[in-house]
Amino acid sequence: MDIERATPEVDRDEFARTLRSLTIRLGALYWFATFVTDSIVWGIAGTDPIASASGKLFAYCFGAVVCLAISALLFRIRHASLNIKATACFVSALVAAPFFALLDFAIHAYCVYPEPVHFTWTDFGQALISSTATFFGWSCLYVALLYSFQVRDQERRLAASREEALSAQMRALRYQINPHFLFNTLNSVAALIEEGEAARAERMVLALSEFLHETLRLDPQHDVRLDDEIALQLNYLDIERERFPNRIGVEVRVPEALRSALVPSLILQPLIENAVKHGVGAGPGHVRIQLKAQAAAGELNLSIENDVPLAISPRDERQVGLGAGLGIGLRNVAERIHSRFAATGSFSAHWVTPERFRAAITLPLRAG
Repeated sequence: MDIERATPEVDRDEFARTLRSLTIRLGALYWFATFVTDSIVWGIAGTDPIASASGKLFAYCFGAVVCLAISALLFRIRHASLNIKATACFVSALVAAPFFALLDFAIHAYCVYPEPVHFTWTDFGQALISSTATFFGWSCLYVALLYSFQVRDQERRLAASREEALSAQMRALRYQINPHFLFNTLNSVAALIEEGEAARAERMVLALSEFLHETLRLDPQHDVRLDDEIALQLNYLDIERERFPNRIGVEVRVPEALRSALVPSLILQPLIENAVKHGVGAGPGHVRIQLKAQAAAGELNLSIENDVPLAISPRDERQVGLGAGLGIGLRNVAERIHSRFAATGSFSAHWVTPERFRAAITLPLRAG
């Protein structure tokens, strides 16, 4: 499908205006180059280039108008096949050449008046061949310009479409909050209310409200400071602590110099959620979650480590989102990193020990 045809009318008008402006500029350059070249050639042949300048300028102005007419014709058939365009170029040159050759003869006769000028078919044939070549050359040049402009315009539109698709993908990935988290949190609030733990239920609701407010406020196309991202994840863990009291220990090891580094918003959320789900939620006992940041060779390395019950062993890696069974949260992180940073970013997840799991992100180090 032709992209130009599929675009709104205002875009097609902009396409035509921009191409018209380029055509006029290119036509002026084409005939200026023709004027200079002919002046040099005829000067070598013995014709005074200064004396003949006015006549050539008049003829070339006429030629420029003819070229614009040819361009208008080619523009109207721009969606035709290359064979049709080539035929149109040749026919247009053949039709325009005799008029230009006759004009050239008339200007020559006027410039040398009162000396008599005799019309000869040999001279007219030479002028006809030269004029045909000139107009055919312009026609081919314009077709090349038209193709080049259409390709650039399509590339621009495709790039805009890819950017829009990437933006939508980033929004979808970033706004994807595990429904189990919301379900479990609301169930925990209801249970606390039934148990008479109104204060804990209130803290949980307020923490959940603040967390959701922050996630909706953030622009997925803008980065945030690492310390702001960490603060948001600590808010999330406060909610989980109400669900799992006295079972979550958090250690944040981030050098002060890296707290202002820029990271994609909510990039750590799926990793923290994965640590809670497969660490705290997988069995009883206390779980240590460690968030670490390091810098090396212009890269920012972020990692989340968490305890995992021994019952979940490396023999069943799909349970923690590895290999072919990459969990949706971790897969979204990997896709966001690849979409945003390509080869300059990476994501990995692996076992540190049979009871310790790590998810790591590598990003370009950028100061906030």
